[in-house]
Amino acid sequence: MAIVTGITLTWVCLRHTLNRMEVEFTPDLQAKLTRLATEQGRDMQSLVREAVERFVDYDEWFLREVEKGLAAADRGELIEHDEVGRLINRRYPQ
Repeated sequence: MAIVTGITLTWVCLRHTLNRMEVEFTPDLQAKLTRLATEQGRDMQSLVREAVERFVDYDEWFLREVEKGLAAADRGELIEHDEVGRLINRRYPQ
């Protein structure tokens, strides 16, 4: 039977009260987090907090970019298939 360990994440909400969330990690992920924190000389909570911040920031950015692309397509600002091929070939020449 695998034992799942957890870490409590704390953040400050707009009312300036502390909220806690418990997240369970597999033993493998817990070991990876422990190793990374040790290698970087950091505590695991700050490592997890930074990882969550990066994920949320990336997800927000990605969704904004998708919305921009959809809006451009709605305006008819599209690239022809042949032009996409040329752009790829210029960027990644063989």
